[in-house]
Amino acid sequence: MRLGVVLFGLGRAGAVHFNGIVRNRRIDLLYVVEMEEEIARSVKALETEGITMAKAVDHSRTDEVLNDNAVHFVVVATPTHTHEKIVRAALQAGKGVFCEKPIAKSLESVAEIYDEATRVAKPLFCAFQRRFDPNFDDVRERVRNGEVGRVHVIKTCSRDSPLPSIEYLRHSGGMFVDCAVHDVDLVCWILGETPTSVQAQAHAFKQDIADLGDVDTVAIVMKFPSGALAQIDLSRHSCYGYDQRLEVHGDKGMLIASNAKDNTVSHYSPLSERSGSFQHSFPQRYRQAYDNELNHFVDVMLGKKQLMLSKKDAIVAVRLANTCEDSYKAGKTIQFRADE
Repeated sequence: MRLGVVLFGLGRAGAVHFNGIVRNRRIDLLYVVEMEEEIARSVKALETEGITMAKAVDHSRTDEVLNDNAVHFVVVATPTHTHEKIVRAALQAGKGVFCEKPIAKSLESVAEIYDEATRVAKPLFCAFQRRFDPNFDDVRERVRNGEVGRVHVIKTCSRDSPLPSIEYLRHSGGMFVDCAVHDVDLVCWILGETPTSVQAQAHAFKQDIADLGDVDTVAIVMKFPSGALAQIDLSRHSCYGYDQRLEVHGDKGMLIASNAKDNTVSHYSPLSERSGSFQHSFPQRYRQAYDNELNHFVDVMLGKKQLMLSKKDAIVAVRLANTCEDSYKAGKTIQFRADE
């Protein structure tokens, strides 16, 4: 069975999902809903290359699109502040929802929307694509199997490339909710626990980001009930490429997931070291992860799997990101309780 899908948004994340949907042989792309006329025209241009199932429409026709019986689910990749309205409308129309984080701005609304999904018996998936990265998944399995013993320290490094546009940053929700949320979710997922305390420091090195009241560089430390410490290193701009690393150190050893490179040949000499360059941006680095999470959702829609990420997971990740931001602003460590 092929599933009909509507893609909302063709921006930074939407373009990634567009390509993933087109590659997926279990999905028919029926509509693309995009408000920006210039971007919408790009879909029309693609139609001449054989992608005739993409029909660009504007948001004034959202109800018409959602009431099409050929549509089974929607992918929401519009600006953050528009997610809630689209997700609610899709659920009310009886469609499954695959949504880029966050589902809504407030935690109360997130909880309400998950409850609505339960009421209409349709899957609601908050997309944290790093859970679907093969390397990170392998680290998690090996940690859970005891390969490094008792975890002492887990470290993530997430440095963005290229620097996002100011227009994107203006509507992103801020460094903590836009970026840190991925790392705190990844750490909790690997360890299988939530932290008891959070401490964060941050700074804006770029004046135009400071003018937005945001930051571009963040350091976070979290302590877990097991005693494990998490160290998270974030930057909006890595001038040398998209830098994504993970390390887990325990009493029996260490696991490291290094950067993917376009060339794995390394050269060592007394005078120099040369190796392949890092991948340039998140669509390259996480292409397989995006494909994997989309396939996971299709399996859920077809009744083959249960959703990997729960209502509680989505809420805890956002609460943690907010707590990190509160810690930075207050200049102190903040205690955290997952069950609040």
